[in-house]
Amino acid sequence: MNLTSEKLPKNPYYASVSQYAAKHQKFFHWKREKPDHYTHADLVDKALQLLKERIRRGDALAYFLRGQLYFEEGWYKEALEQFEEIKEKDHQATYQLGVMYYDGLGTITNEKGVEYMKKILDSPCPKSRHLKFAAAYNLGRAYYEGKGVKRSDEEAERLWLFAADNGNPKASVKAQSILGLYYSTKEPKELAKAFYWHSEACGNGNLESQGALGIMYFHGQGIRQDTQAALHCLREAAERGNVYAQGNLVEYYYKMKFFTKCVAFSKRIADYDEIHDVLMISQITDCLPEFISRGMAMAAFYHARCLQLGLGITKDETTAKLYYSKACRLNPTLAEELHSLLIHQRI
Repeated sequence: MNLTSEKLPKNPYYASVSQYAAKHQKFFHWKREKPDHYTHADLVDKALQLLKERIRRGDALAYFLRGQLYFEEGWYKEALEQFEEIKEKDHQATYQLGVMYYDGLGTITNEKGVEYMKKILDSPCPKSRHLKFAAAYNLGRAYYEGKGVKRSDEEAERLWLFAADNGNPKASVKAQSILGLYYSTKEPKELAKAFYWHSEACGNGNLESQGALGIMYFHGQGIRQDTQAALHCLREAAERGNVYAQGNLVEYYYKMKFFTKCVAFSKRIADYDEIHDVLMISQITDCLPEFISRGMAMAAFYHARCLQLGLGITKDETTAKLYYSKACRLNPTLAEELHSLLIHQRI
């Protein structure tokens, strides 16, 4: 299970860049002779100019907002420098430094990532309170992966349970979802717990868990088997962009012999780019890249199968080989399992 960091939680004390701009309209307003001709780069440049002016006027928040703008644009070295400059005065900067040092964004990966997350978790300052659940999730990830600390599933579980806070929607919903994945993959599996935590996370809007619930309903894992509930969860998750849910729907369409539907749906998913689209989808949906790749592999495999056998589409063995190859590149173990399963079941 390859995990990702928790994104910076919303701050009840500070505004976002857009909220800040709305509050200070006289500083963030400029005439536009051609309102439809500003590029994204133009807008970023203008925002940086305005933030620079606010910093010159002594606005402490503008320092963090500039660093956050650098971070969101992927200018990690500039973001790192800005956050380092204000880390003693701004807890959000400390949090972002923890993420950057742990994930190696703008710097090499090192123990500072864990150090900064512990600093957030141990801070008595009320203004760091909204960051504690997310910091606990990230520390749990560190113990689970054994990076910067001695590996310990027990400590990871303890921190994730704290971060999940009994399903509190204002706590770390990501921790709630990861607990669902953790309990369904550890040995021995604890599927009832997995279903509980995925249910909590899904109720709080988590897309990954919505797809996971669909799969658990399909196979009766931790809950009574219920195909209708499974399809409801998978279809909603698929519509919201969960690629693993999309891949499982492709498999369902194939096994139910809805081949025309399988072909149309699988091609769209199978044609995603193996690297760029996986990372982009992960950033947008907050789904784990591992499961995005699995969904793409399932779609590529079943699309290849339809092409090879001429099911719902004109038979084309040459193109089928290309999609089989893509499925193997994305997830060779899964592709082999699916092939063996279909041979055994003669589907």
